[in-house]
Amino acid sequence: MTITKSKVIQPFLKWAGGKRQLLPEIRKYVPKRMGTYYEPFLGGAAVLFDLQPKKAVINDINSELINTYFVIKNNVEDLIEDLKKHENTSDYYYKIRDLDRDKNQFSKLSDVEKASRLIYLNKTCFNGLFRVNSQGQFNVPFGRYKNPNIVNEFVLRAVSHYLNNNEVEILNVDFADAVSCAKKGDFVYFDSPYDPVSDTASFTGYTLDGFNKDEQIRLRDLFVDLDKRGCKVLLSNSATDFIKDLYKDYHIEIVSATRNINSIASKRGKIDEVLVMNYEQNSK
Repeated sequence: MTITKSKVIQPFLKWAGGKRQLLPEIRKYVPKRMGTYYEPFLGGAAVLFDLQPKKAVINDINSELINTYFVIKNNVEDLIEDLKKHENTSDYYYKIRDLDRDKNQFSKLSDVEKASRLIYLNKTCFNGLFRVNSQGQFNVPFGRYKNPNIVNEFVLRAVSHYLNNNEVEILNVDFADAVSCAKKGDFVYFDSPYDPVSDTASFTGYTLDGFNKDEQIRLRDLFVDLDKRGCKVLLSNSATDFIKDLYKDYHIEIVSATRNINSIASKRGKIDEVLVMNYEQNSK
């Protein structure tokens, strides 16, 4: 059955580790047939919105991000109206950014207001970088962009339409719990925080807990378990020796991706990544 895809359905956030640049490579290895599509590290959802599966389970550990997906699904018109109130000025930006410094004040915001705040900060902060400090507070400075697209009505409505007109379950749990029901014939795509390519690189700003090598090993063990269940599994990560050794028993493709989000300018640009899969391209 041919699925007609909408080109308007696309990421509404700029997200660290986003897969827009890598989509041409990922498409080469997506199974032609799949049951339910699982994406336990959703982020900006570039792969989900590119594939537009009819049945999916999507998840992310970032509760503010998942709240935003729920709001887009259930209250997109209220969200669009709230986004229109925001101003692209430094004083206003820091006023909105600092709302999470007072937990009592932040808790009084509605789900729509929290989603609106996240999208606004993402569109106007420096380099579109989501980062929190050790207290869980958003701490990226103002970006000083001339005309950021804060209210992208067409995309938000298209995403809402997709989420409401397909069987898409939205979760906010641990990545292992997100695939607990995955079975033979289902397709799981893992895009976890990447293994650092140097000792100074990290992904600890994405959530308070970070994602260290123990978590990478736990993810590999889950990959093995899903393989035994008969799932088709595809994983993206950095092409470090550690990752290549973890998945040495599986099919690995080295691909080159462009990275535009990094607090260090010299670390942006072309970098090698891996696509790991438990099936051969010709037999997918």
